[in-house]
Amino acid sequence: MAPERADVAVIGAGPAGSIAALVLARAGARVALVDKAEFPRDKACGDLVGPRGVQVLDDLGVRLAGADPVGDMRVVGPTGRSVLLPCRGGRTYPGHGFALARAELDQALRTAAVDAGSVARTARAAAPLLDGGRLAGFELSDGTSVRADVVIGADGATSRLAATAGLVDPSRVLWGFALRSYVDASVDLPTIVLWDEARWRGFPGYGWVFPGPGGRANLGVGVGVLGDRTAAGHAARSLDAFVGVLHRVGLLDQAVPLPAERLGGWLKMGMVGTVPARGRVLLVGDAAGLVNPLQGEGISEALASGRAAAEAVIACPDAPADHYCAFLADRYAGFHAANAAIQAALVRRARVVAATGRLLTAPVLGRAIAGGWAVYWNELLDGALPGAARSTAALASAVARAATDRGRTRRSITAALAGDVPAS
Repeated sequence: MAPERADVAVIGAGPAGSIAALVLARAGARVALVDKAEFPRDKACGDLVGPRGVQVLDDLGVRLAGADPVGDMRVVGPTGRSVLLPCRGGRTYPGHGFALARAELDQALRTAAVDAGSVARTARAAAPLLDGGRLAGFELSDGTSVRADVVIGADGATSRLAATAGLVDPSRVLWGFALRSYVDASVDLPTIVLWDEARWRGFPGYGWVFPGPGGRANLGVGVGVLGDRTAAGHAARSLDAFVGVLHRVGLLDQAVPLPAERLGGWLKMGMVGTVPARGRVLLVGDAAGLVNPLQGEGISEALASGRAAAEAVIACPDAPADHYCAFLADRYAGFHAANAAIQAALVRRARVVAATGRLLTAPVLGRAIAGGWAVYWNELLDGALPGAARSTAALASAVARAATDRGRTRRSITAALAGDVPAS
């Protein structure tokens, strides 16, 4: 059977892939949108989308039924003290995010891409199709194949496309693992919890309890594992302990049982160890490592990178990689390089993690820096309005960049944006 021809093959129909397909199809491109799963399907996620993600969807005119606006966030430290991080609008983003179950979000975005003219395929990308050594499509698990001028990899943290195209060095990736469940409880504010596994030994990540679908709460833990993917079991062992912490600080009624159903997923954070584009192959979202290395949110960056990759293809279909990498360098490289290095250093230092959690949630300091913390932690400095919060975030950014300026992580990301994965 002759291969299906497309201008662009998008492998993966999550938020990044669907937005890329939507933008391309609206521009008149022939788009094959391939995903191995039948939709709707679920993903391990906190179900929150930040202000930058909201702005991307607003810019594209995508409306999501059932999305609940979310504003301020609470952070609880190891001593049980809490700080309220305010959510304020900026010049380039609104003063709110939203909560929507991933099964609903991904289904809605995929449907929008199909309605725009993308052709959806349910199959796994199998053997690569080459054209003069260049990746030009895939044979699919259903016995068909798709050949395209440009291939966009949106197939997640463990992207097979990235590996096939030689765009990732797994030993260099800054890995994380998240485990999520839903509980029958209401939550007044999205809440992040930093806690000690033993006294003065901070958990190398955080737990969360967020507003969830149908009046339930989305509850989970995320743990940094660096390059050791066998350490994912740490998250599984920690979920019950985290529920105990929620009971102790009064965020969850002790009568609420934790369901046996749990869903886990890998995070590839900070762009480390991954070349995001080369030639006519582009990686977006988790496949490119575009996950905030400080707090693990990836949907906003997935939406923005999917849009940017599509626009790069539209602007320069013969060589979109340079255009796309320029966007990533301007938009994400500085933040990711500094904070991936900080995240990697903290994961190894349990006492420093414990001390940091106490310091940031101390009554006087916590209140003083809460606005700046919210701006910096959520990567909202670019576009923030003038004021104390912006100044605090700008100072934090300057200190982080100065501390990591000559580090290996920055060199790795700079090299990756030039198309090179440095040797381990």
